[in-house]
Amino acid sequence: MYFFIKSYGCQMNSYDSQRMADLLTEKGHSAVDEPEKADIVIFNTCSIREKADEKLFSDLGRVKTLKDLHNGDFIIIVTGCVAQTRVQEIMKRAPYVDIILGPQDIQAVAEKIDEHLHSENVLVSTSLGAEDKFNRLTAGFHNRKVSEFLTIQEGCDNFCTYCVVPYTRGREFSRNVADIVAEAKKLIAAGVKEIILLGQNVNSYNGTDENGQRHNLSDLLFTLAELDGLKRLHYTTSHPKDINESIGRAHRDIDILMPFLHLPVQSGSDAVLKKMNRKYTAEKYFECIDMLREYRPDIAFSSDFIVGFPGETDEDFQKTLQLVERVKYSQAYSFKYSPRPNTVAAKMDNQIDEKIKSERLSILQDLLNKQQTQFNESFVGKYLSILFEKEGKHKNQLVGRSEYSQAVSVCANNINIGDIVRVKVTEAVSHSLLGTIE
Repeated sequence: MYFFIKSYGCQMNSYDSQRMADLLTEKGHSAVDEPEKADIVIFNTCSIREKADEKLFSDLGRVKTLKDLHNGDFIIIVTGCVAQTRVQEIMKRAPYVDIILGPQDIQAVAEKIDEHLHSENVLVSTSLGAEDKFNRLTAGFHNRKVSEFLTIQEGCDNFCTYCVVPYTRGREFSRNVADIVAEAKKLIAAGVKEIILLGQNVNSYNGTDENGQRHNLSDLLFTLAELDGLKRLHYTTSHPKDINESIGRAHRDIDILMPFLHLPVQSGSDAVLKKMNRKYTAEKYFECIDMLREYRPDIAFSSDFIVGFPGETDEDFQKTLQLVERVKYSQAYSFKYSPRPNTVAAKMDNQIDEKIKSERLSILQDLLNKQQTQFNESFVGKYLSILFEKEGKHKNQLVGRSEYSQAVSVCANNINIGDIVRVKVTEAVSHSLLGTIE
């Protein structure tokens, strides 16, 4: 059978989708690039924002038409975070869905398809056992790019008041060192040059080695840096409360650890951060930034911001702008607060009017875009090391990423996808760079 997977939301969903594709490929199924060509359609869902939820039901309505037209079996599967928390809603609004799997049950996707072929019932599995998930994700690696994700930690114990992750991914679980190293070696053997370590709270990683000794994230980074053939390391997403000097030393001492860190702050107001249950202050965040810049002066930062959190005042918002001005980000993601079901924040008083949220978001994004432009323009005339990842839109054009995670396009006949090349930046365009190879 032919399968199509659409992944919504975070990088961890991208990793899970790739692993499902591996499992299905090993079972003899074949991937296709659009649902019209498929017999199996999988939507790997995200619950972080309301827009992602509604996008799922819109997409489900479109593939129902395909199912109605299909002669024979056409299987619709919903996986991921929406599947974990909203089983009854999915069954009510989309009763034609055949299989519902939570994010810790994706390893069962192939066997559930086989089971469905002999059952008329909707098959549902929504456990919260990350250890079992990774123990059963034993398929080989198929169709890998030069840069790939590797999940090392899953779940979260922080319980931020706006976030559903502890309810959809469960409590924190760290994979053991040997399994991570083994997976990294397989990725390298498949042609991967850059590995991005993933976790809901990646710098709380606390896995064990074969002797039962605990390893933190920096320990793991030093271990992976020794692997032959690995050219670049990244990790995401970090929590400011878990940043410590061992991470700073890793950025100073590991050549292949890129000088770029995604460090979500969400707000610059201590009052809002307390309501969010973020467990740090703006000053603590500044201390993290300053410490990391001391160890690695050229390190670049990206971040996440939520505007319009319940009770956010104009003064609170101004403190966010002041934080952005002080840190100076190379890029960032910003969103209006979106109430999520069963979260504390959704029940808070003083919900902010949508018009005010939109106005604040526009002001913040203008500032963040200005900083990104300034950061990119600072490299014009300078050289960057680019890992080329894909073909560009123009003839002989390749697109890659710099050590600071900037997109860089180059036209040249003598480079290939997977090459790491020194490039002179010639122009900063919207959210990316152009360069030449001399």
